[in-house]
Amino acid sequence: MAEATENAAPTPTPPAPATSSPPPKSGIPPRYDLDAKWDACLDLSIRRVAYSSLAGAFAGLLLFRSPTTRWASVALGAGVGIGAAYTECSYLFNGAPPKWSPKGEDK
Repeated sequence: MAEATENAAPTPTPPAPATSSPPPKSGIPPRYDLDAKWDACLDLSIRRVAYSSLAGAFAGLLLFRSPTTRWASVALGAGVGIGAAYTECSYLFNGAPPKWSPKGEDK
């Protein structure tokens, strides 16, 4: 019996489950990665302008009867979205906004 187990082929071990490795990092610190900042800024800008324009259109439908004033509310919403996106993108590229202290605590 001992000879039968010695001559038997060893059972192959099952292969390890395939794990997806994360993509290789570029080695650039997040603070200096302009590609990621531009991607985030464009994504943010498109979403902010689209959502605020839709909100302006919805408000125009509810509040105004004239097509001119309805388009004006859409334009106002788009302007608010552009301004919000510009502010957020400037924070992304230039760092955090300054911390303003109250007037009495300037020491």
